[in-house]
Amino acid sequence: MLRTLDLVLIGAMIAAATVTYQIKHRAELKLEEVRRLQAEIRLQEDTIDLLKADWALLNQPARLERLIKEFSEQLQLEPIKPAQMARPDELPGKASDFAPETAKSGDAPDDKIKTGSVTQ
Repeated sequence: MLRTLDLVLIGAMIAAATVTYQIKHRAELKLEEVRRLQAEIRLQEDTIDLLKADWALLNQPARLERLIKEFSEQLQLEPIKPAQMARPDELPGKASDFAPETAKSGDAPDDKIKTGSVTQ
């Protein structure tokens, strides 16, 4: 009887050791994956920071002005005229979706400017 119990307990200890080793091994693999993903995220964040710096450099007003002067004949750029800007009622969709709150109540902003009755 004692031998059978000893063999069962030894078998249970070996099974528990095997399961523990497998769990530890899977945890180490997951930890490696987490570290790899963290390194990848860090690389992506560094790339985003670099691209933002590059974008800021490319959008410097002095640089853009120099390029406009250099390529003015090819680009044929002109300043924007006020008539080129669209009003909310000229946009597709319902005008009330784009109009300010005062225009939704029936008072058009143009009417207030013409009559001089601007409320605050």
